[in-house]
Amino acid sequence: MSESTSLDNIRNIGIIAHIDAGKTTLSERFLYYSGKTYRIGDIDSGTTVLDYLEEERNRGITIVAAAASVDWKSTEASGLIHLIDTPGHIDFTAEVERSVRVIDGAVVIFSGVEGVEAQSEKVWRQSEHYHVPRIAFINKLDRLGASFSRTFDEITAKFPAVKAAAFQLPVGDESTFSGVVDLLRMKILRFTGDDGAVVREEDIPAGMAAECGTAREKLIAAIADLSDTIAEYYLEEKAIPDELLRREIRRQVIAGKLCPVFAGSAKRNIGVQPVLDAIIDYLPSPEDRRFCAATCLKTGKPEKVDFHDQHFCGLVFKVVAGGSADLLYLRSYAGHLAVNDMVLNSRTGERVRIKRILRLYSKNVEPVEKIGPGDIVGIIGPQNTGTGDTLCSPARPLTLEKIDFPEPVISIAIEPRSSKDKDRLRDCLELLCREDPTLEMKRHENTGQLILSGMGELHLEINTNRIAREFHIDARFGKPRVAFRETLKSACTVTGIFDRTLGDTQYYTEADIQLEPVHCEQGIIVETDIRGKASLPSSWVHSAKDTLMNGLKTGGNLGYSLIYIKATVKDIRGTPENTTEGSVAGAVLEALQQAIAGGTTLLEPLMKLDIIAPEETIGEITGYLQPRRAMIQGIDNIAGARHLRCEVPLAEMFGFSSALPKLSGGRASFSMEPHGYQELSASDLQRLVNDNKVCF
Repeated sequence: MSESTSLDNIRNIGIIAHIDAGKTTLSERFLYYSGKTYRIGDIDSGTTVLDYLEEERNRGITIVAAAASVDWKSTEASGLIHLIDTPGHIDFTAEVERSVRVIDGAVVIFSGVEGVEAQSEKVWRQSEHYHVPRIAFINKLDRLGASFSRTFDEITAKFPAVKAAAFQLPVGDESTFSGVVDLLRMKILRFTGDDGAVVREEDIPAGMAAECGTAREKLIAAIADLSDTIAEYYLEEKAIPDELLRREIRRQVIAGKLCPVFAGSAKRNIGVQPVLDAIIDYLPSPEDRRFCAATCLKTGKPEKVDFHDQHFCGLVFKVVAGGSADLLYLRSYAGHLAVNDMVLNSRTGERVRIKRILRLYSKNVEPVEKIGPGDIVGIIGPQNTGTGDTLCSPARPLTLEKIDFPEPVISIAIEPRSSKDKDRLRDCLELLCREDPTLEMKRHENTGQLILSGMGELHLEINTNRIAREFHIDARFGKPRVAFRETLKSACTVTGIFDRTLGDTQYYTEADIQLEPVHCEQGIIVETDIRGKASLPSSWVHSAKDTLMNGLKTGGNLGYSLIYIKATVKDIRGTPENTTEGSVAGAVLEALQQAIAGGTTLLEPLMKLDIIAPEETIGEITGYLQPRRAMIQGIDNIAGARHLRCEVPLAEMFGFSSALPKLSGGRASFSMEPHGYQELSASDLQRLVNDNKVCF
């Protein structure tokens, strides 16, 4: 943020959507129309600014989130926009998760052809989790089979918690789509010139007047349902002042109650500038979201960080690992940060110095000397700092809410072809895992091989390609294998006893814990239910909870991490003289080992699969899926195609991305996302072992 830019003129926004909905295409137009670039970046020709990695340009998809800052000025609005273009493929959901964590508002893009797709629902849920206000853009309305009304109806049906309201209507459809109707001002907007940079207003012709009048009536009624101020004008049939209407819309959007929906075709340069105006007009500034939750390191109590606080506080949400120094993406929440300032890493307790502050523009950077609250920048200097770490003033040590990432579901073995590359390969994998929290590296206990785990085949493929192309390491890669989980067979209550003499001191602690298998979104729930012992030291209770959480993640009888378990600390018995945090942890671990020894069940990851395919090929596809234990949820009719929804075990999906084009003649597309875990039968387990998809 420049010194001349006030906080209420800043917009930190993310572009989120299903893969191939047009996120990068829209973002490249944002850069061009704002004057940041002098030509429109094109995905097909590999000239995009935000998709800059070789893998991104070769595949035509976004893999890593890229940030850019643009100044937007029009007759309607002006301000500074920090935008983050995020991936749409489910394998790179970590990039979306950490981006949504730090933005103040989002533009959600839907394809007018495919409508609300699986990943569209996923990113919507992610934005809801962090209470991020949204506006929507229905894209690709120039394409065959596109329908604004159908897609809008899907948005209202699938996201009932927020009121979606159409702020525009398309002029024409499919190949005749040529502009949009602004329902607030009741004008047609045309986007002229080769690049659509000139926005021309026209009066609505008589043939469209009735339809547009009805649509505007619905829009005002939707706003009146949320705003008492607008309701008074609406019920009394009085003209609503433009400034009042805009202010009330903004208030309801920031409250998360209203989602304005816009229309256009980013590829054809239609409808882009009104979205930029809407970002400034309706999405929140850092000033509108001035408070964020934190925990005081000294007291352990919750606190609120105010953007007007003098002490600096910021969150590291992305790491670009480097040989000598990492580039850390930082969102500042309070105070000012300058080059050479000393800050505290609240996770490690270390004080670190800021050597450089960089304004981000995709892969390019521009040095700055100082930043204020509400900014998104890159910093260089802090060591031993990772994604989710809080950097703050040592005078006010705080921890901001961390970022939750899903656990890996698929693994491959990696080994160098030459023994001289052994250390280089390990360093390379450590660097990749430092950048991507959904990558995990460990060494197999029996074979000694390095195992790399990730979110899917594409996720692992891209990272193995990086090993060869960027780090020039010649390595061998095993076949992908599923990362299974375990859960308890039945509920139990056990008592763990820690009774040990260390030196001259006798340590004794008893801990009662209750464990029960439950299906929960968090995977593991740890609680306390200690009644009648209010005087129990809090350090004992914290030690018991932390030990339980970490112990459940270490593994069950078969060596896989435990999941779908609710663990409750029921009681801790000891004396101040003979009980410490360590002895409490020992008692809890002893109880946990007893519970696991009672028996566990193997679980396999289940995927939600959505396929769009021509009607004549849907039979071939279902015939392929059914022997692979797919559970068909339904087949819906959409424009010119069929939409197949099913659940299928991940272990059965290896090679599906190459099989689908053959089954559909190259005319089908699919998306897949994790959908929990299900019990694996003994016969299916034996078949997977025989097929070399799982080993113990």
